[in-house]
Amino acid sequence: MATYVLVPGMWFGGWCFAELTEALRDQGHRVFPLTLTGLSERAHLLNGGVNLDTHVQDVTGVLAAEDIRDAVLVGHSYGGMVITGVADRMPERAGSLVYLDAVVPEDGDSCWNLVTDAQRRWYLDVVDSGYAARPLPFFDPRATPHPIASLLQPLRLTGGLSQVRRRVYVYAAGWDGESPFTEVYHRLREDPTWTAHALDGGHNLMRDAPQALLKILLDAAGPDRP
Repeated sequence: MATYVLVPGMWFGGWCFAELTEALRDQGHRVFPLTLTGLSERAHLLNGGVNLDTHVQDVTGVLAAEDIRDAVLVGHSYGGMVITGVADRMPERAGSLVYLDAVVPEDGDSCWNLVTDAQRRWYLDVVDSGYAARPLPFFDPRATPHPIASLLQPLRLTGGLSQVRRRVYVYAAGWDGESPFTEVYHRLREDPTWTAHALDGGHNLMRDAPQALLKILLDAAGPDRP
């Protein structure tokens, strides 16, 4: 039995993993689909102080409270920032990292500097309070504004990532227009320390390619390759 911790991207809550959560639990695994502070059912907690550190603490708090070890940390889109920070801070609890069409930050990176100008224009459409970026109109109607400070704050890493045994990247090859993750995918598929996949789906791979994604997640929890 493996333990999966699922971290959504911008504007989404843990609901975006509903189908994957059910499928993984049907196979006997523990699954924690999280909603980050300030979003979805936790939108009432949104304020100007909700940042990347807050979201990393959301996940590290669950790992500690549930005594989770050797977790498969899965991050979609912006969630790549979060799982990277979590694995750096709690490497003893992170077994595998799976990035679903996500940013892959290094020390000092922010989500802002890792995306294209088109994505940055999305971020600048903020709600009246100035605390959050409005969801795009073509997203799921359940999407809620995303805390802007979490997109701007640089991630600080301390070296804990070197202890993670497996890293997987899943690229969405079916974007409608330019993907901000194409360069990342091409770079990581040539890196022997990564396993890279390309799936025929849009950015919301959980909706567009659930069966293929399920297989990748199951493999990510398996024994290391020789």
